[in-house]
Amino acid sequence: MIAAARDPHASATAALEAALCDEWGRLLALLVARFRRLDLAEDGLAEAFEAAARTWPRDGVPGNPAGWLLTAARRRVIDRLRSEEVLARSMPLLAVEAEVAEEAQRVMADPGDELLDERLRLVLLCAHPQLTREAAAALTLRLVLGISTEDVARLFLQSTPTMAARLTRARRKVAGERFGVPGGDELLARVAVVADVAYLAFTAGYAPGSGPDLVRAELAGEAIRLVRVLRDVVPYDDPDLAALQALMLLQHSRRHARFADGAVVLLPDQDRSRWDHAEIVEAIDLLLPLTSATPTPYLLQALIAAEHATAASAEETAWHRIVARYDELLALGDNPATRLARAVAVAEADGPAAGLDALAGIAVRGHRLPAVRAELLARLGDADAARASYDAAIALCGNEPERAHLVSRREALPPVG
Repeated sequence: MIAAARDPHASATAALEAALCDEWGRLLALLVARFRRLDLAEDGLAEAFEAAARTWPRDGVPGNPAGWLLTAARRRVIDRLRSEEVLARSMPLLAVEAEVAEEAQRVMADPGDELLDERLRLVLLCAHPQLTREAAAALTLRLVLGISTEDVARLFLQSTPTMAARLTRARRKVAGERFGVPGGDELLARVAVVADVAYLAFTAGYAPGSGPDLVRAELAGEAIRLVRVLRDVVPYDDPDLAALQALMLLQHSRRHARFADGAVVLLPDQDRSRWDHAEIVEAIDLLLPLTSATPTPYLLQALIAAEHATAASAEETAWHRIVARYDELLALGDNPATRLARAVAVAEADGPAAGLDALAGIAVRGHRLPAVRAELLARLGDADAARASYDAAIALCGNEPERAHLVSRREALPPVG
């Protein structure tokens, strides 16, 4: 640790990583607010980070890294505007270089309401109604959180050129839009879109697609960071955002126990000492003031997750309370995925036969429905029917670790005849 602290390259790398994580969205929001050019702002900030990567190891990390980056980015945007020969016409009130540097230091030293407002503008711009939810999710991760195009592509299981093209189309759709904060119902609608985008990204991390990766916990972690930013900049107290953050933290807290040696570990079999209990405590603290709040899907899902997180063991889980929460959730909006989850809870509360009854009439794509049916049939001792359901689930499962888990469960059934 001491050697790393004395290594200028290590110190510069650590400072750059911290700035990318903590400051990218703030700096980009300020640049877009100043120059009204999303393309130039993003390019200028990226170039500033590249310059920092070259100079900080040699010259040392500046006392105000964010101010240094903002100054460098603004200078690069101004140079680009000059090269386009539009500076005098479109930016007549730009300060000279010294004033730009001075303002950058002032703004980053005391962000205040101005910076919060600009960050909110950027977040809401990424949630523009012209964008699909998937495009909004990718653009938000790129612009608000500063995740590279290559990493965004990897997180969404796409090639880098495909994701670059998608991001370019999304930027073009919002390039001419007003960089402002809407009011009233439009503001509420935009915030709801950002929340849904965050949860879309989060669930993508824990809903494995095809391939070898069981989970992509880093995508889920970035989604949690997005909700933290959103709660920081929204100009009102939104209990549903608090519920969403709690839900994500509770589910994310189990990431280290979800698999072992590349194999799936189901919730009842997980080593609870490997759960992140600090995240569980943070989530419960968020939920306590919401116990009498109006039920919403995020709140009810968070309360279900809290039942699992606070149970001392799988056997002590309050399954009947969980079934009741799922009933409330279905009353807000009936959907097959919720019915499937409820059937699993019913099986735990009242036995596998009741769980199979609860599966009746559910139609959901993918391997999870036959996998649940197979497990319940196996518990009832109907090995032949369980084997057939496992075969159906295995045929539909494209994720390698999950398929391996299903195969192992099938092989554990009593032999035929």
